[in-house]
Amino acid sequence: MCGICCTVTLSGDLVTDSPEDLNLRRRGPDSSRQLLERACSHNYSCLFSGHVLHLRGQLTPQPLQDRHGNVFLWNGEVFGGVDIPDASNDTQVMLQGLASCAGDQDLLALMSRVQGPWAFIYYQKQKHNLWFGRDFFGRRSLLWRFGETPEEALCLTSVTESCCEADATRWQEVPASGVFKCNLGSCAELKSLQLTLYSWVTEEEQLEKGQKFDSGDFEKYVSQVQSADGRLVAPVTPLNRKVPELLPESNGRAHSNCGGLEDLTMLITEVHKKNAESFIKVLSAAVRKRVSCLSRASNLSTSEAKLANVAILFSGGIDSMMLAALADRHVPSEEPIDLLNVAFMMKARNAKIQKGSFQKKRTGDAAALEHSDPFDVPDRITGRLGLEELRTLNPRRVWNFVEINVTAEELERMRRQRIRQLVQPLTTVLDDSIGCAVWFAARGVGLVKCDGEMKPYASRSKVVLTGIGADEQLAGYSRHRVRFNRDGYRGLLEELGMELGRISSRNLGRDDRVIGDHGKEARFPFLDENVVSFLNSLQLWEKTDLSLARGLGEKLILRMAAVLLGLGNSSVLQKRAMQFGSRIAKMENRNEKASDKCSRLQPAETR
Repeated sequence: MCGICCTVTLSGDLVTDSPEDLNLRRRGPDSSRQLLERACSHNYSCLFSGHVLHLRGQLTPQPLQDRHGNVFLWNGEVFGGVDIPDASNDTQVMLQGLASCAGDQDLLALMSRVQGPWAFIYYQKQKHNLWFGRDFFGRRSLLWRFGETPEEALCLTSVTESCCEADATRWQEVPASGVFKCNLGSCAELKSLQLTLYSWVTEEEQLEKGQKFDSGDFEKYVSQVQSADGRLVAPVTPLNRKVPELLPESNGRAHSNCGGLEDLTMLITEVHKKNAESFIKVLSAAVRKRVSCLSRASNLSTSEAKLANVAILFSGGIDSMMLAALADRHVPSEEPIDLLNVAFMMKARNAKIQKGSFQKKRTGDAAALEHSDPFDVPDRITGRLGLEELRTLNPRRVWNFVEINVTAEELERMRRQRIRQLVQPLTTVLDDSIGCAVWFAARGVGLVKCDGEMKPYASRSKVVLTGIGADEQLAGYSRHRVRFNRDGYRGLLEELGMELGRISSRNLGRDDRVIGDHGKEARFPFLDENVVSFLNSLQLWEKTDLSLARGLGEKLILRMAAVLLGLGNSSVLQKRAMQFGSRIAKMENRNEKASDKCSRLQPAETR
């Protein structure tokens, strides 16, 4: 992973500094440098800045420049589609591939083949073209700011440092709608910036992302290309939107409030078992690609306690439990896995209510709750229960259950110092809650039980697996059940059809900026192109059935896969959003809606 930045001026004035370097360096602590390119004949200049987090192959400083003067900034991981030899660095391979492209269509074809998360900036020196964009799902952050004058025409960056209200509103996320091209020579002559968008399209040209681009305030800068010779081919199979007239009857308790493990086991017919086994296979491959291509030699050769190279954002829910169980298959057996579990301090009264509630629901777990404290939030309790399941699954593995406890004072301090800068340009109450929770979780500073004692621990893993993408594809949110109850299967399909198209702007850019601030890389196995294509190929009832009870019907195929892997009660836990499970939503004690603009994300002088 990297922090990348490019500042463009269309006048004779040189860009001499990049104001975003501090936050970019936190994303890429292993190498930092800048490169200035000035085209005197065309009167424009570009300042490129690259900051590298080294994860695979040989450390390759960025910006990378080839013998033709082309400049490349790459914040991505190639997990398929383009051959990356084991000892090679994907930045070098991608630059070689781009430089060998004979025309625009070759370049678009290359980017269409890449499987994995990416954001890139590529300068073709001889053609005076500047290319940039994000992958189909927008798994890597890239922001843009358009200047009012030729002196600061355009700035692209992974993350901005500015939190000044006047400046913050000028930054927006680059839409994950395709790849943009700017001919700097022509723009310099006109003293005006013009961009061309080559948008994603599917085989049937029906996916929303390939059909429309909301340019917002930037309409005057962007024109969209949809001709046959200028397209990016979407890397996933289109969503199966077929709804048979007669659906198979559900064997579950459709009218009960919740389902149990016995109910779930009874639902596993031969057809469901076959699909669940196929799902395990494709998801396991996605996890393997994300935990295997890491440098481990120095870690495993030491005589000291082994360090974890892989961490998981862990609540004990079905998504994180599946990732942990599959990571266990592919992470070397002698290497620990960090389970990052975040909790925000509850008031004493709320802690008592929380403890009593869980004792009523799970009387067999009363002993585990005996020493309840203000950090015994729902995700902490389910996380501990999930830990026991994982230990049963593989008792030889060292599972570092990292209890990350956050007080109100620390939350306020770190939000002011770091988090609100990273969440921008997103501004809602939900962005605040999720952004803060993910930032503290990814930091990985907490307590681990060792020899019966809680001891300080700081996760040093550079890779953080997150379960985002499961709910969006498998109807895990409450809004999906609302839509299903109102409009049936066709309405639910429409809802799911929108989910991945908007996940880049709702979640992924923000989460990448927040996790990357710790010099760590977010990886999303549920958004692996092969995983998405497999789930898209299934009929709706084969992967989710909201006529079944909560804890069963939503994410049905995932729950069945968990049973086949040997997981227990975690397979039937109901969905609980991170802001509620970690109790950060209760911490503020405000009468707010998730979609409201959050004053806590604004600088103090603007509140």
